[in-house]
Amino acid sequence: QVQLVESGGGLVQPGGSLRLSCAASGSIFSFYVMGWYRQAPGEQREVVAVMTKDGSTNYADSVKGRFTISRDNAKNTVYLQMNSLKPEDTAVYYCKGFGSRDYWGQGTQVTVSS
Repeated sequence: QVQLVESGGGLVQPGGSLRLSCAASGSIFSFYVMGWYRQAPGEQREVVAVMTKDGSTNYADSVKGRFTISRDNAKNTVYLQMNSLKPEDTAVYYCKGFGSRDYWGQGTQVTVSS
């Protein structure tokens, strides 16, 4: 059983930055894809960024050029660097690991507001 724990959310002003972390209790090598998703109030959960085991990345159009997904295999942690944040980025952000079965973290709230 693998647990994913997100951290790093909070309140930030428009134009600001945050770095989210997703720490896995086991090796992230067990996942062939790691991803970040978000869900705003009243909206469906949507994919933000994904990274494959070989390091390939893909981003939602709405965050391209502003967000960066990365991983530290030694720390079994995946990150989401978020720059130039906008109010529409406000959501609960979730980490997901795709493997023999899929795992979700509990989510971390990101609020972008002045």
